[in-house]
Amino acid sequence: MRDVLYLERMEQAEALLKPQRVEVLRQLAEPRSCTEVASRLDQTPQRVYYHVKKLVEVGLVTQVAERRVRGIGEGVYQAAARAYWLSPRLVGRVAPRGDDLALGYLVDLMEQVQADIGALDRAAPELPSLGVSGAIRLPPERRQEFFADLRATLQDLFTRYGGAEGDPFALVVACYPKETTDE
Repeated sequence: MRDVLYLERMEQAEALLKPQRVEVLRQLAEPRSCTEVASRLDQTPQRVYYHVKKLVEVGLVTQVAERRVRGIGEGVYQAAARAYWLSPRLVGRVAPRGDDLALGYLVDLMEQVQADIGALDRAAPELPSLGVSGAIRLPPERRQEFFADLRATLQDLFTRYGGAEGDPFALVVACYPKETTDE
């Protein structure tokens, strides 16, 4: 089972639009038969099988085993991933992309990060990564100065570590306005 499955096909997204299928998918985090899922969800095995069959067709669930129960073959199924990310490309672009200071550019950037992470081989023994998050406060008159400092710092890192040797890594930095909450 993968950690993340990045969904780029419309039929995959459509399969997840039915709340019953999402519940079946959750039950299949562990390998189970349709009869076992039906018992947990208080539904008929036939109804669960209908949903499992659709989830298998679109690649969100796989059959991992088959066993004999009273002489009849019964499939054992498992979700293909622990989490599913829907690509924003499923909706498509409504307007042209702005410059690198536009929020639309950040959405595109986050989509690329999702696609990259979804494509990683989760069976690899080591996936070194780093995540950093924090909050800053910028007075309006210092925003451009901050953006220039940030751009210069990152450009320096790209220059020092952007050679042709070594393992490739992606570096993404996002800076966006945050709504304030009264605490």
